[in-house]
Amino acid sequence: MSRPIELALRLSWYMIKNRYLMGKKRYPLVTMLEPLEACNLACEGCGRIREYESVIDRLMTVDQCLNAVNESDAPIVSIAGGEPTMHPNIDEIVAKIIEQKRFVYMCTNALLMERVMKKIPPSKYFCFVVHMDGMEEAHDISVYRKGVWKIATRAMKVAIENGYRVTSNTTIFNGVDEQDMLEMFKMLTDMGVEGCMVSPGYQFDSVPNQDLFISRKKARNVFTRILDPKHGIRFYNNPLYLDFLRGEKEYNCTAWSNPTYTVSGWREPCYLLGDRHTENFKELMSEDLWEKYGPGKDPRCANCLMHCGFESASIYDAIDNPVAAAKMVVGGAITKSGVGAG
Repeated sequence: MSRPIELALRLSWYMIKNRYLMGKKRYPLVTMLEPLEACNLACEGCGRIREYESVIDRLMTVDQCLNAVNESDAPIVSIAGGEPTMHPNIDEIVAKIIEQKRFVYMCTNALLMERVMKKIPPSKYFCFVVHMDGMEEAHDISVYRKGVWKIATRAMKVAIENGYRVTSNTTIFNGVDEQDMLEMFKMLTDMGVEGCMVSPGYQFDSVPNQDLFISRKKARNVFTRILDPKHGIRFYNNPLYLDFLRGEKEYNCTAWSNPTYTVSGWREPCYLLGDRHTENFKELMSEDLWEKYGPGKDPRCANCLMHCGFESASIYDAIDNPVAAAKMVVGGAITKSGVGAG
């Protein structure tokens, strides 16, 4: 199943309505929903399983998930964690959100993906986002378990054959084997995924090995080579964000566009920085709050190029800029932003 045209049309109308008819300066594009923080893997670069260690056994109820989705009211919901397929009610959570005709992207390591397919039917409103960090050897090293790559690639093939929408999500770290990445992206493109999402890893303070994380300058050198159109890879990120990753454009961070609800409440200020948690959603859109964060404001933001902060910025730019909008349409239409950043 290919990316539905309705997604681009719904998102475009939603943005026009909020920006021009309602006069809102800040409004969400994607609700980042984390119904649990537990995971069946312990990847080296993951901050979540370390940050939420004290509440790792906590689960959101279906009603809590729906309340957060309704409060944010974004047309797109990215379900992450933790590993969302471990949640005992994940099928009901997805079904209830889809009933509202919101588009759901479920981030997964794919270990339980085939089991979940028995409970969640294919739909244009639902997409699996499978985390892939290289070909077999590189991927299994990154997740600290042999055999995960084979399970993930098999699950993706089965899903595509059965009519599910499937994308991949890849995090670029320091010292990445670029040729291995290109081989993987080509394999996924040939497999028939809707596209490959890419983003550099965010430097979580809670991760012991800080050498894992790549600087802004190095990341842009790597992306200049990996994102070269000559490779013929189907990337899922919009073309303006890919320009940003290559250093050809600059945007201000708009991480408020991806509010994140966790087992501890709304994460403040953003998906990446969790200085506190709140039940007051309006705080996340506050001018006072965002005067403090972003590159040049908070040192923790200095190397950030994550799609949850900057891909949405490129989409907001396209709404106000006809030239940028045209490039987006030519490059594959307006898509979702910041899905599956973890």
